[in-house]
Amino acid sequence: MRKTATPRPRQAMGWTRLRSARTALGSWLSGSICAAACFGGLALLAPAEASAQEILLTGPLKGAGAVHDLRLYRKGRLEIAPSASFTLLDEYMRQILVGARITYNLTDFLAIGAWGGFSPEALKFPAGLVDKIQTVNEQRQQENADQLNGNPPQQADLQNRLTALNLGNNFEDQLGSIDWIVAPQVTFVPFRGKIALFQSIYIDSDLYFFAGPALVGVNERADCAGVNSTLTGGCSSSRPSGVDDPEGVEINIPNAETYPMASRVAIAPTFGLGFTFYINKWAGLGFEWRATPFSRNTGGFDNHGTGPDNDFPDNKVNSDDRDLKLNQMLSVSFNIYLPFEYQVSE
Repeated sequence: MRKTATPRPRQAMGWTRLRSARTALGSWLSGSICAAACFGGLALLAPAEASAQEILLTGPLKGAGAVHDLRLYRKGRLEIAPSASFTLLDEYMRQILVGARITYNLTDFLAIGAWGGFSPEALKFPAGLVDKIQTVNEQRQQENADQLNGNPPQQADLQNRLTALNLGNNFEDQLGSIDWIVAPQVTFVPFRGKIALFQSIYIDSDLYFFAGPALVGVNERADCAGVNSTLTGGCSSSRPSGVDDPEGVEINIPNAETYPMASRVAIAPTFGLGFTFYINKWAGLGFEWRATPFSRNTGGFDNHGTGPDNDFPDNKVNSDDRDLKLNQMLSVSFNIYLPFEYQVSE
């Protein structure tokens, strides 16, 4: 007898179809929620449209300048500034240069002009190191005199004879110096504003940079060659004594002569920066840092000329003995502006 499948009740088939529909609906809802979340995230990450620019373009400030009624202290004015410049980081001699700066301001941020100064002998001050070197020099001079006046007379010690090429009778007399400087320059003024003092006084000020070429008058030891005395055109400060030692050789006294000096003109760049503080409509105080790099022999020594890279003395004093110096200065000035009235921007 053949068996037949028992048919499912209609109620069971209906529940199966309902579960399938629910599953499909859940999958569709999940996908829709994920898609909505993705689009929402993209919308949040997308740059928002700026509306402030539209207000500036269409509002009452359209086309207006950033600053009104600006005091133009420089534009179209001639600046005359007497100054005093103090040299910095000097080895042997500190100097003060008295001079002035004359500048014509083409605009409020660009100017052309020139600065110059000179240093008289009264404003040249030996550094403390000079006194120490001269103290040792005088001790050796006394030793030389004792050797000469001994019984019997003797030549000076070797260390004293070796310094005769570098040390004269008075060390201060052989020091190099800057006698004068003339420098045309261009000035650029990128920053200006106000400085508050004690939170109650406000001073207009600016920061500027300048650069240009410079002519420098330099005084330094004259060129010489050889170990014979300066009396005969050599480099040594020794002086014949007219007295012979026990071996019949004439005694030379080291460090007894003063070296001859010579002047020259050096051409160098000059640059720096400065601050101006405006006191009133026509006057101001100025402070500048300036550098004028060039080579010079500040001590009058035989420094170079032979050996590897010419780094060893060669019994000559010439241009080979000059070392590159930055020649820094700090200047203080009182600035006068003509005409006395400044311009005011719109």
